[in-house]
Amino acid sequence: MHAKVEPQPGPARILRPEEIPAVQPEVLEPAEREALRARIKRLLEEQDAVLVAHYYTDPELQRLADETGGHVSDSLDMARFGHEHPASTLVVCGVRFMGETAKILNPEKRVLMPDLGAECSLDLACPAEAFAAFCDRHPDRTVVVYANTSAAVKARADWMVTSGSALDVVRHLKARGERILWAPDRHLGRWVREQTGADMLLWDGACVVHESFQAEALARLRAEHPQAKVLVHPESPAEVVAQADYVGSTSGIIEAARRMDAEVFIVATEPGIFHKMREAAPGKTFIEAPTGGRGATCTSCERCPWMAMNGLRRLAQVLETGANEVHVDPAVAERALVPIRRLLDFARARRQEIYGNNDA
Repeated sequence: MHAKVEPQPGPARILRPEEIPAVQPEVLEPAEREALRARIKRLLEEQDAVLVAHYYTDPELQRLADETGGHVSDSLDMARFGHEHPASTLVVCGVRFMGETAKILNPEKRVLMPDLGAECSLDLACPAEAFAAFCDRHPDRTVVVYANTSAAVKARADWMVTSGSALDVVRHLKARGERILWAPDRHLGRWVREQTGADMLLWDGACVVHESFQAEALARLRAEHPQAKVLVHPESPAEVVAQADYVGSTSGIIEAARRMDAEVFIVATEPGIFHKMREAAPGKTFIEAPTGGRGATCTSCERCPWMAMNGLRRLAQVLETGANEVHVDPAVAERALVPIRRLLDFARARRQEIYGNNDA
């Protein structure tokens, strides 16, 4: 029998509406945008810096990363690209845990972010002290954490996984007879548990972006577009995942759009991904899956408010001033590197590519 979701260990795990910032995308006039782009390109070259951007950031940042020899991907691949690139400075456009992961894998490099206040709801809902207490109550379980966690939480884990690697890792652990403590996303954890049959005890976190997708509204939208295929990130609620033609990570969703023969797709993940989906599948149509609508802090909650903190103005300012450098306590980083390396070694042994974030 599968283990049930444990009751909440503490109130800090659930974000209150006032803790979720309003979505405030950067608005630029064309002339200012072009001036900023030129300035950033010059600064990247002058400072021996490379730009990496997550799929969920503004398309302007994704284009700039591609144009300057940087990289657009999921969080772990962003950090890995930075490790393999010779640049001495790594500029991470994404959320804070991505900057931390990049620093852990690249301790010798300077890692900058446009805004250190760009958090992640999954990270915020899994505070390290509460998580450590949760682990202490279940010492017989193998601790598996999602990439969307702080360095301190990773430091307590046995394994780190991405949404693209979670199934393989959990199947591997199940085959070894291990019982799992999973954190922080309960929806992703439930999906992995259903797919693998593993004994998993789930932390009760959720992504504010993916949890906002609504099953009934999605069913109505599918009826309006009967030819459309539905692509869903597994951080979404079970009733939304059940309607999917494909369930997978950010990279997996992009690949599904490219290879599937449909011309119209309804997509349940952060719409920043549409930029790379349109590049991968030109001519196809992508429709945002419906969410809960207007809320207390954001008009359309499928847009991550923390990802929206990344913008050209802040990027240029950080490159000019050296502000917002990411630091991770060396002792924490040393412990956090263990589950990250374990995942990379696992993938290398199987000659797999690791995809997936949140993401983000």
